[in-house]
Amino acid sequence: MSSSQFSSEAVAAAPAQVAQSRARSTVLVPLIVACAFFMEQVDATVISTALPVIARDFGMDPVALKLGLSSYLVSLAVFIPISGWIADRFGACKVFCAAMATFMVSSMLCGLSRSFEFFVIARFIQGIGGAMMVPVGRIVVVRTVQREDLVTAFTYLTVPATLGPVTGPLLGGFIATALTWRWIFFINVPFSILGIVLALRFIENIREPEVPAVDVSGFVLSASGLSLFMFGLSTINERLISRYWAGAFLFFGTIIIAAYLRHARVSSQPIVDLKYFRKPTFLCGVGGGSFFRIGVGSLALLLPLLLQVGFGLNPFQSGLLTCSSAIGGLFMRSLTKKVLDVVGFRRVLSLNALLSSVAIAFIGVFTARTSHLAMYLVLLVMGGLHAIQFTSLNTIAYAEIPDREVSQATSLLATVQQLSLGMGVTIGALFLQTSNFLQGHSSLVSSDFWPAFLAVGVVAAFSSYSAFRLPPTAGEQMAGR
Repeated sequence: MSSSQFSSEAVAAAPAQVAQSRARSTVLVPLIVACAFFMEQVDATVISTALPVIARDFGMDPVALKLGLSSYLVSLAVFIPISGWIADRFGACKVFCAAMATFMVSSMLCGLSRSFEFFVIARFIQGIGGAMMVPVGRIVVVRTVQREDLVTAFTYLTVPATLGPVTGPLLGGFIATALTWRWIFFINVPFSILGIVLALRFIENIREPEVPAVDVSGFVLSASGLSLFMFGLSTINERLISRYWAGAFLFFGTIIIAAYLRHARVSSQPIVDLKYFRKPTFLCGVGGGSFFRIGVGSLALLLPLLLQVGFGLNPFQSGLLTCSSAIGGLFMRSLTKKVLDVVGFRRVLSLNALLSSVAIAFIGVFTARTSHLAMYLVLLVMGGLHAIQFTSLNTIAYAEIPDREVSQATSLLATVQQLSLGMGVTIGALFLQTSNFLQGHSSLVSSDFWPAFLAVGVVAAFSSYSAFRLPPTAGEQMAGR
């Protein structure tokens, strides 16, 4: 073979190798990161399904146990802002694996808890692992995949993660009914080990050559402010501490958050850079999307309580119904890119938000006499609508973000996202407790729930406003239009 022939064959083979490498980054890397997403989603849905059972074991009101949910989300909000800097400093793969190991150990501590206080602490530690695990995994995907392939990559990333909400309620309901709720936290162990092994094998340890000094003052202000604010909000209507102290935590948390906002405007490298909210697509995906996440976040508390406390179903029966929303999401995520190709981001985000909000409010129509098939179908459709919205929100947020600023933008996105979900749990509980008080019931009954579902549906509908304000061409490159 002549040298010219060899050269021409090498040139011809180059595009095939590039295509193979591109396909690998678009499919394999998101699927590996999805192991972590799957683990977190299983954990979230398992604890939601088993919430009434855990409350009885600790001798507490089921609504009061929302602190077990919110403490995890508060920890996420506190440590997510620094996750991007840590990934840039030490390498994304190392941080990703360390986070999964932390998540695994703290999950075992949750299962070994003998008191409510220890359980809340273990959940907070678990949130530290989640704070590093999920956003760093998203950084890996955004930096590895080309922009025009990002919607496809996020679809691969979220489809396995959607299996978590499908299997979580079923598995959690079965374990809580047939065994003991403590075993539901040990299921994270094999997925953690699998994710760590695959990450070390296939994911490059991406790190920035030059990393600026961390904003220590900003981290202290944001961490303390968010912790105090969320803890005060979570306990304002509970007997765990006096309302005086809960109000004090809420007040000082608000003051410290305001101090951070002032600090962020003058700092050259703030821990959470608020400048991205000046970009319309980021404002829509993160700012406006927070209302939608509050509405959906409330379902983690309200839906299992409605089915188990309001209707008297056991955890497994509740899990069979709640997993239907995840099945709808699993089906629709694969169609999201096609929908965006045809309709565009602005129409999808605005109209789908309203449809999703109606579906959330419609759950309040359920009664103990409603057939399980009708409940299943409504939750199935709602899950599909939610999947379209979440994928679109998470994608449009990066439409105007330069590659070099992905870490900072991801930290802000993930912080607001987790705060919104945590506030959803707390706000949903406040709506439920207010309804219970106004109707004069000594304990939760099924009629207490419909006003709460209506209220959180209205909150979710507000997310459509920022989407209506987007230009018609917003996100066209990412939608492949």
